[in-house]
Amino acid sequence: MSLTPEQLERYARHIMLREIGGPGQQKLLNAHVALVGLGALGGPAALYLAAAGVVRLTLIDDDVVSLSNLQRQVLFVGGDVGRPKTEAGAARLTGLNSGLQIHERRERLDAANAATLLADAHIVVDGSDSFATRFEVNAACHTLGQPLVSGAVGRWSAQVSVFKSGLTRGKPRKERLPCYRCFVAEMPAMEETCAAVGVIGPLTGMIGARLALETIKEIAGVGASLAGKLWLFDGLSGDSRTVSLSADPACPICGG
Repeated sequence: MSLTPEQLERYARHIMLREIGGPGQQKLLNAHVALVGLGALGGPAALYLAAAGVVRLTLIDDDVVSLSNLQRQVLFVGGDVGRPKTEAGAARLTGLNSGLQIHERRERLDAANAATLLADAHIVVDGSDSFATRFEVNAACHTLGQPLVSGAVGRWSAQVSVFKSGLTRGKPRKERLPCYRCFVAEMPAMEETCAAVGVIGPLTGMIGARLALETIKEIAGVGASLAGKLWLFDGLSGDSRTVSLSADPACPICGG
């Protein structure tokens, strides 16, 4: 399908990019992204994906907006306090792009519902702050063969990666890409959530935007993928580095 005059104007700055152009923008318009967690990371990621023309978004979050969220969760405003995050988020996103098709799922993702919640998505963005949720998202994405764009923040530090183990399942071991459990094999003894250790607000916006960027790159098939790599950022020093990740033959999810 060709782009409409309105789409040509709205997405003109993307279409001007040699790497995106009309075909890449069409891929974005046809994509379906599921966002797990609509808070400090999922919120800005959702805003940039909606603005970019990813019109099919599934928002998965069982929480309501609290006053303490407003220090960093830019998807919401003061009047949203007490509203379900999926409801308030959907209203804000459709205000940005009225052509969106938003699926609100006000529930916590777990082992029992992960495959159902994520089944129709082409790519998954995980901005949750729970290792239990991250483990279940990773397992479902591996089984479903979906790319997983994952980010985490705490205090002044952050990390982003893309996991595509499900897309290399069955290949020779040296060609397999790692999953999240290859990186974090076991549940940490103590979970350092933002509520427990704090986080500097602007860092979450940076990382949410980076999640959207990596998602757009994966959908459009442009640039260097973060699959098999981990990007680390230190907000106090401003330094960043990228390290390699390897598939673990003993991984309980992808090491069979």
